[in-house]
Amino acid sequence: MNANIELKDIHWLIDMLHNIDVGVVIIDTEFNVKVWNGFMESHSGMLTAHMVDKKITDVFTSIPKDWLQHKVNSVCLLKNKAFTTWEQRPYLFKFRNYRPITTHAEFMYQNVTFLPLTDIVGNVTQICLLIYDVTDIALNQQALEEANKKLLKLTTK
Repeated sequence: MNANIELKDIHWLIDMLHNIDVGVVIIDTEFNVKVWNGFMESHSGMLTAHMVDKKITDVFTSIPKDWLQHKVNSVCLLKNKAFTTWEQRPYLFKFRNYRPITTHAEFMYQNVTFLPLTDIVGNVTQICLLIYDVTDIALNQQALEEANKKLLKLTTK
């Protein structure tokens, strides 16, 4: 494969990464941001140029450092994925809900996947965070639970 084809392929991969409707953040084991995609720019208001090489916990102080350290340690040790759902932690990044007319949530509910990224010898050197907006799912689940409570109350009268 010649160099022009490789550069072309890298370009469309970067374009896809920037435009995908999922947050993609890559941090090193010290929590320094290495990649910050368009989803993250759009929802945080922070440009990639302002985020790269900044400690994610310094910029987003609502992320509990101990909790994040535990997740990162787990991913590094096991060299395996880790997850957190909106039911465990409503969000990792406190982004405002961008659909206030169609939903009544103040903040975006998120599921997060933590992926280990290894170097050439297999050591985990970075962690990829995939942030999914699950606000609609969370609100529908909450509405269903509320409806079930009302039904239970009606049937026990």
